Amino acid sequence: MLRKVRNDEDARICLEAAEASGLPRADWARRNGVDARSLNAWRVNLEHWRQQPRLVELVASRPASARYTVRYGDFEVEVDEQFEADVLRRLLEVVASC
Repeated sequence: MLRKVRNDEDARICLEAAEASGLPRADWARRNGVDARSLNAWRVNLEHWRQQPRLVELVASRPASARYTVRYGDFEVEVDEQFEADVLRRLLEVVASC
């Protein structure tokens, strides 16, 4: 009787061994007492998991700062509450020169 693949770690070990053997997966599985359909199902699942983007929760390390928009004619500069006055002054000079 052929055994089912137990989990993802078992599947990876079997798939790597089958690949290294040079045999078709089904032949390797039969020779090693592994259910080829179970191994193939795990192969498909592992490929699917690898291709799917994983969701990662992003948590702000500090509260979002206020944003300000300074408009001059058709131009605008957006800054947050931590802007540096000298930097803003230089930006406005550039905008004013346009």
